Amino acid sequence: MKAIVIRTYGGPEGLAVVDLPTPVPAAGQVLIATEAVGVGGVDTLIRSGALAAYGFKEGHVPGGEVAGTVTAVGDGVDASWIGRRVWGFTGTGGGYVEQAVAPVEEILPLPGGLSAVDAVTLGSSGVVAHFGLRHAHAAPGETVLVRGAAGSIGIMAVQLAARGGAAAVAVTTSSAERGERLRRLGATHVLDRSGDGGKEAPAGYDVIIDVVAGEDMPSFFDRLNPNGRLVAVGAVAGQPPADFGAKIMAAFQKSMSFAAFSAATVPRADRRAVRGEQFAAAGRGEIETVVHEVLPLDKAVLAHRKMAAGEVFGRIVLTP
Repeated sequence: MKAIVIRTYGGPEGLAVVDLPTPVPAAGQVLIATEAVGVGGVDTLIRSGALAAYGFKEGHVPGGEVAGTVTAVGDGVDASWIGRRVWGFTGTGGGYVEQAVAPVEEILPLPGGLSAVDAVTLGSSGVVAHFGLRHAHAAPGETVLVRGAAGSIGIMAVQLAARGGAAAVAVTTSSAERGERLRRLGATHVLDRSGDGGKEAPAGYDVIIDVVAGEDMPSFFDRLNPNGRLVAVGAVAGQPPADFGAKIMAAFQKSMSFAAFSAATVPRADRRAVRGEQFAAAGRGEIETVVHEVLPLDKAVLAHRKMAAGEVFGRIVLTP
């Protein structure tokens, strides 16, 4: 089968198209003939080598989110899954392939109105946005800022915050055109990347959902209201400075807080329930999935170049 591997860590050109044996599902696993593969920010971090300390090695197959048809099952898995179209989570890798294996506990049937492309655009990002907002204890009537709102997680956070009754939903983005698109998805205020939105922007925020992190993250503590909460749900710009907590301590009397959030800490049953609800809502047109571009699997290098250049609004999807 055709697959994409990280031949060398670094730039997108380190990705290569190879032929690998079709995997055989082990006990508790299913084999999925992929129709769509989501390209995520974590894939680009792994490819760059930034996460090498976590045990990723050259030869790694990136990708964690696929959708397609179950073609085989391992021992202990109900054979009725065969022939069903599903979304599947393969973990921190194994998704950029024509045939992917996933634990049966990490697959979900696709509802009739949802395409494979839409499923991998929503499947992980919607769960991260939902539970990220919950981790921040976001409440109706509060002001929310989504930092890095043009990616799939940010876009979902904007929609969910708006649907949840936020008094204002501000976004940071790189252009007026992107700002207008985010307004159509529920944003009320458009800020530049530094968080400046002029006189009409809220003076402060109760919740900041940060997809970016990086060197500039500490400056956003200055934009939190008293008792404000900043939750980092991603780090597409890399790690923040080692002393970023000094900002919180310097404003001790504001009682601000910081948290990192990973969906891996959410019980599988809870993730599955929310994902199912979001898939159904998207099928009814209540949640919008934003697909930047659909590319063939063997154009993974191009997909990663577009991600690195900051060109992507929404999600790039690969199709075998």
